[in-house]
Amino acid sequence: MERTESMTPPTWSPLYRTTAWLCALMVGLIVVQVGVFVAWPPPTTVEGFYELLIANPLLGLVSLDLLYVVQNTILAVIYVALFVRMRAESPTLSVLGLTWGLLGIAAYYPSNPAFELLALSRERATSGPDVSASLVAAGEAVLAGYTGTSFSVYYVLSAVALVLFAIAILRTRRLSAATGWWGLAAGALMIVPSSAGAVGTAFALASLAPWTVFVVLLALRFRALSKQG
Repeated sequence: MERTESMTPPTWSPLYRTTAWLCALMVGLIVVQVGVFVAWPPPTTVEGFYELLIANPLLGLVSLDLLYVVQNTILAVIYVALFVRMRAESPTLSVLGLTWGLLGIAAYYPSNPAFELLALSRERATSGPDVSASLVAAGEAVLAGYTGTSFSVYYVLSAVALVLFAIAILRTRRLSAATGWWGLAAGALMIVPSSAGAVGTAFALASLAPWTVFVVLLALRFRALSKQG
């Protein structure tokens, strides 16, 4: 009996169920973030962010992609679930997709300046004119890194990881073909970083629709898999 139990393969149902719920949460966060950006367009200057962060800290943090930090944390779990599902039939693509995806997420966190600018805005609100000028300069330096090397590395690695997982899905059919095609479309559009000027912004906006459909399909597929045991 002990030998039989030790050879029983593990069930991934809890992981799949968790991933399905997290995918649903991510879709909700995307809707909220788009709604906030449309209703309250983010400032274009450091002074504007300082004023917003003092007047409405939560809106200021969301305008600085705080929800994106949460989404990337969810994305790490999605990558792991995709790896578990694909690894048996497509080990190379799965390992590369997981590795580059997690490296990309790790590169994103230090690029987000939300709490740094919040701290600077509070300090500026209580400082004199001389100190205020230096705090604006510090804010401009922090904001410059917002779309700098770390962010670009994150964006490209995430796009490559998505393309690799999408190809693995299409090759193995371990998830639906539609999931693979939508993921491939989103990954291809994400190859150009959103920090690459007007072209990057256009590609980022274009990738939003296929990415959302991809996540919805993942939620449905992982929910079904969690029930299969």
